Amino acid sequence: MPHTLIDLSHTVEAGMITYKGLPAPIICDFLSREASKAIYAEGTSFHIGKIEMVANTGTYLDSPFHRYAEGKDLSQLDLHSLAHLEGVVVRAQPGQEHITAAAFAGLDVAGKAVLVHTGWARYWRTDRYFEGHPFLSADAAAHLRDGGAALVGIDSYNIDDIRDGSRPVHTILLGAEILIVEHLTGLEALPDTGFRFYAVPVKVAQFGTFPVRAFALVG
Repeated sequence: MPHTLIDLSHTVEAGMITYKGLPAPIICDFLSREASKAIYAEGTSFHIGKIEMVANTGTYLDSPFHRYAEGKDLSQLDLHSLAHLEGVVVRAQPGQEHITAAAFAGLDVAGKAVLVHTGWARYWRTDRYFEGHPFLSADAAAHLRDGGAALVGIDSYNIDDIRDGSRPVHTILLGAEILIVEHLTGLEALPDTGFRFYAVPVKVAQFGTFPVRAFALVG
């Protein structure tokens, strides 16, 4: 049976603001093709790029270390927690800002990547993206923890209400070693069930967050 791959990631571009107050990535040449001609044989050139960015750039994954000093960092995550996860999509109601446990009632989330589709990705790269975004409530996070979810993702600015400095959703989920993926996109293209989810970051020690190429395998 043929499979379909669906990209769920934003493109990282120079000057792009992912999170208000954090710097945009700087993408440039370390070695340009023109400069490389002096190093290699005639007719041979290479490009070596350079990027400077904060970890919270584009579509990214949070590991427990992001919230907890003793939590697992990116290098300590088992690949089984990042790749080929059975996925399920939960559709938020249009205009719904506060997503509670009721949205997940009766849903089997055990061992699954639970992706919350809010439609907020349509505001990506606009000022609207930063204001009044949908988020999960603490009781939703507790419900997903108690149900044994493996990973929770959202196509929004933050999985928490940024007005709450205690960040209860990050605290609850990462405290239970449930990984978080924020700033997803394209969830409208996924079926509610029947797909596998992948979000694998670079294996960096003493780092809690990193961009991912998140995607789904359908079929």
